[in-house]
Formats: sequence, C-alpha cells, structure tokens
Amino acid sequence: MKADQTPLPKILVLASGSGTNLQALIDASRERDFPGQIVAVGCNQPGAFALERAAQANVETFVVNHKNFESRDEFDASLMAEILRYNPDVIVLAGFMRILTTDFVRAFRGKMLNIHPSLLPKYTGLNTHRRALEAGDTVHGVSIHFVTEELDGGPVIAQAEVSIASDDTPESLAEKVQAKEHILYPIVVRWFCEGRIQLGSDYVLFDGEPLNAPMRLPDN
Repeated sequence: MKADQTPLPKILVLASGSGTNLQALIDASRERDFPGQIVAVGCNQPGAFALERAAQANVETFVVNHKNFESRDEFDASLMAEILRYNPDVIVLAGFMRILTTDFVRAFRGKMLNIHPSLLPKYTGLNTHRRALEAGDTVHGVSIHFVTEELDGGPVIAQAEVSIASDDTPESLAEKVQAKEHILYPIVVRWFCEGRIQLGSDYVLFDGEPLNAPMRLPDN
C-alpha cells in the first residue's frame, strides 16, 4: 500500500480583468511535475473574463465586488475572509487592480506575489509602457516581487527584459512584455511552491541565500 502523497502547496489567484496571466498559471499547473495546485480564483469585478477561465479549468471562484463597500478597509476585510476559507500557501496577484491596505499586506507577508509591467524600481504605478517610451528607454520589461506595504516596492524576485524598437507603441510594447509575463510568472510560482524563494526582512532568499539582484529571463 502506497503512503499518502504530501499535499501540493495551495495557490490562490486574485485577478480583475481578462486573466491572461491566470491562464498561463493554469496551463503550467497542468504539467505533471508542477509543484502546486490552484485552489481558487478571486475577483473584484463580477464580469471579469478571469472568472470564466477559472470555471473552464474547474477551479473554484469567488467575487468580492469593491463597489459594494464604503471603505477600502471593509473591502479588504471581506476579501481576507474569503481567502482564509482556502488557507492558501501563496496568493498570486495577476492583474488585480486594487491597492491593498497595510493590515491586509501584513497578514499575508511573505505569501503574496505580484507582477508589474516594468523593470522595477522604474515606473511604479500605471501607464508603464507609455512612460518607458516617453523616457526614450531602449529596454523595458516585467518584474515579479513580494508584496509589501510600499506600492510596487517589495523585493524583486525576477525580471525579464524586452528591447524597445524605434516604431514601438504602448500597445506593441505591452504585447512584448505580456509574452514575457506568461513565461516568467509560472516559473516564479514554481520556485515558491518548491520552497526555493522566501521573503527576508527586506530582501529575497533564493535557495537559502540572499538574492543580490533579481533573477533574469534573457531577451530572445
């Protein structure tokens, strides 16, 4: 008689929109050797296509509509209650367009990842592709970081670069960056589920050693 297998780490994804990064994670999780299981997808937009992607993959969903709450604190408290029902090992923000309160972030410290479309610390916030073009940058990209109280300011785990062409627009640059996102995010979530990355006091530990610079996915 075989011994019971150790349960896979539980992944909970939060999204607000179409869910392309969610789809990349769903596809990766179907690989035989993927070390985690997506147990739920949460959303703050009732009509988001991310919910349909989750349903098609037989993943449980829940909606906490931010418009139903008078304050950010009330929304976050309700969202936290939903998340805790699943007791996830990691929370993956995949295009989740809400600024989370300090109490929420602290409650899940070291267990929450976010993806941002720039080479942090450059261009926190919105409109990153337009800002990179306006600055005359020749290189742009994506960053994956631990979530801390500072907006887009948590320690960066990994980045992927794209070259900016002379005829790039914000839209074409977004497509280039998104293609890298879909490769990089599943890799980082895999590392987390394997126990290879952890959050130190203000830095990333990779295989038990402080990470002096973000891991890089080459531009090709």
